Amino acid sequence: MLIGHFTERPWQDNKTGLMGTQTTDLGVSNSYYDPQIGAQLFNRYLDEKVYCEEMGFDALMLNEHHSTPFCIGGVVNNEAMILARITHKAKITILGNLLPLWDDPLWLAEQLAMMDMISHGRIVSGWVRGGGRESVAHNSNPTINWERYQEAHDFVVKTWTTPGPFRWEGKYLQYRYVNPWAMPFQKPHPPIWIPGAASRATVKWASEHRYPYIMIGGDLALTKISFEYYQEVAHENGYQSGTQHVGKLVKVHVEDTDEQGDQVGRKFLSGVSNPFLDGNEGLVNLSIQNLPGLSPRGSNARMPVAASLAAGRGGVGRQSYEAQVEHYSIISGSPKTVIKGVRHVLEYIRPGSIFFWDGDGSMSHDDQMRSLRLMGSEVIPAVKEIGKELGLTGPFEVPGEVTGTYLPKQTASTPAYRSIA
Repeated sequence: MLIGHFTERPWQDNKTGLMGTQTTDLGVSNSYYDPQIGAQLFNRYLDEKVYCEEMGFDALMLNEHHSTPFCIGGVVNNEAMILARITHKAKITILGNLLPLWDDPLWLAEQLAMMDMISHGRIVSGWVRGGGRESVAHNSNPTINWERYQEAHDFVVKTWTTPGPFRWEGKYLQYRYVNPWAMPFQKPHPPIWIPGAASRATVKWASEHRYPYIMIGGDLALTKISFEYYQEVAHENGYQSGTQHVGKLVKVHVEDTDEQGDQVGRKFLSGVSNPFLDGNEGLVNLSIQNLPGLSPRGSNARMPVAASLAAGRGGVGRQSYEAQVEHYSIISGSPKTVIKGVRHVLEYIRPGSIFFWDGDGSMSHDDQMRSLRLMGSEVIPAVKEIGKELGLTGPFEVPGEVTGTYLPKQTASTPAYRSIA
């Protein structure tokens, strides 16, 4: 199986009082921003990612959010490009680029191809639609978000897999000349994975394209339902999905003792408010987060028990640290305790990929480095053995299959394009 590392790279300072702020959606002025602190944090988080590779993580996960202090990584491709050069083995998993916000996805295709070459084929390209804050911050029309996402996806995949030059005439994208000189190292293209948080449309679309779906929110029951729906859609599309097609993000922190793990684990719930961290999500502006037209209407927009996920929005139904530990939303403690908790997660939802979400909230660099050391020496080897025992195949372990690749077929509804060679 595949084991990865993730952190939101939160803003941390001891001067402005932002560490306790309860407003996350476009509610914090950048007048609080200190470039000196920003420089320290960016280099700290990059250093931690390098240490993750040294400790045996298979993948280094990055994401981006905009105009908010809970994730300072607003230009994820810059971070990924740096890691492509300074790391050597781990997959650089971008989950992901905000595809509908790119007015020129040809530029995105070139950037990702360059990263893939510099890393010698270690890029995993994940694409997301983005939340309401991103649409507002970048003046993007939410009512065409989903259509732009799909067309940009089709365009980038064709750009990566079809010799140019060719012309593209779509609904939202028009190119007279598509012929990038930078092409991906991996063939037919870098694997594409799709992160999500219980949207039926996202799960369905990922399964239709045979892209691994990485659950980033929700409890284990909701995750299991989402994975079962993925399998159902796969069956409808003529294939049997496996553990290589699903993954899960879980908050995990390791210390020498359970007492230390409990003490530091509580820092997940402190620091800058994060709408994806139950317990410190802050006062999310629902009128911004749920813009008209951004999400499908109707009762089938989310999974049947998505109320458990919705409880992590808008400050409604927040869970205490104790409740999250009880429900395996947070696994913290000694290596023995953490291994036991991770085993339960693997047995219950059977993912081929698991990402340990650590170093978040108000956790310090020292907190993170201690945890990573123990993960490398004790947790990762044990979890690898558990994965073998349970038959959890990762996305890079299927003989003869490049999981996460898609070659679209020309149909009557496919945007018109033609060669101009």
